[in-house]
Amino acid sequence: MLTFERYVRPSTPREAYDLLRENRLATVVGGMMWLRLADRTSPLGIDLSRCGLDRIEETDGAWRIGAMVTLAQLENHERFQASTCGVFTEAVRDIVGAQFRNLATVGGSLYARMGFSDVVTSLLALDVEVELEGAGVMPIIPFVERGARNDILTHVIVRKHRYQAAFASVRIAATDFSALNAAAACWQGSWHVTVGARPKKATLLTGGERIPLRRDFSPKELDAVCELAESLDYGSDLRGTAEWRARVAPVLVRRAVAAAQAKPRAAKEVAPC
Repeated sequence: MLTFERYVRPSTPREAYDLLRENRLATVVGGMMWLRLADRTSPLGIDLSRCGLDRIEETDGAWRIGAMVTLAQLENHERFQASTCGVFTEAVRDIVGAQFRNLATVGGSLYARMGFSDVVTSLLALDVEVELEGAGVMPIIPFVERGARNDILTHVIVRKHRYQAAFASVRIAATDFSALNAAAACWQGSWHVTVGARPKKATLLTGGERIPLRRDFSPKELDAVCELAESLDYGSDLRGTAEWRARVAPVLVRRAVAAAQAKPRAAKEVAPC
């Protein structure tokens, strides 16, 4: 069981950041759904529940999602889902159950960068930046790769595009962790394909600084991406072997891309509900 020697609820992200700077061994607390399972004692717990980070804000060009927004809030936000082709709903709808998603937070899921995370896999395929108290705004890719242990994640910024996007996963049981997952999103003329639950953390295969895959790709170009998916570094755990994951990954990539292609492109400006 996780225990704290001291537990505080700051009222602003800056106050939380200052507390973290004073005590680098402190634990930042979000929904605390996975964190509470740890068996250790932390000198300080910094609870973000009073920092005003539980809102979903829409601007002309982006969605600004507070770190304390729950998975259920974002899953059921009709305008956000319409704007992103429903890829986030597809990614989180099988995570444990509705009660869990009512408490687990977007920020906590992303900040932890857990290998089995469906949230990270889906967001990594979109045009996303993270806003940190301390380091400022940075793209999601370096954040997922390196983390930001000494900063407070305050917002997730999802840029608006005319997305075509979909998520695919393999699970032993409906509400179990993903044994392997993949997401594909086309925006600004190219495909961004991710693979996660390897069981290492999700990685981007195409798009950004990775190999390009244009919107109207050829079968040969998709074959090359699938070969790349098969060659990723996989591991073994209770849900599958490295060899099994390497064989299944190309299939999941094809499924995610095909499902995304079958969807109409999202409107950049979503009509009010």
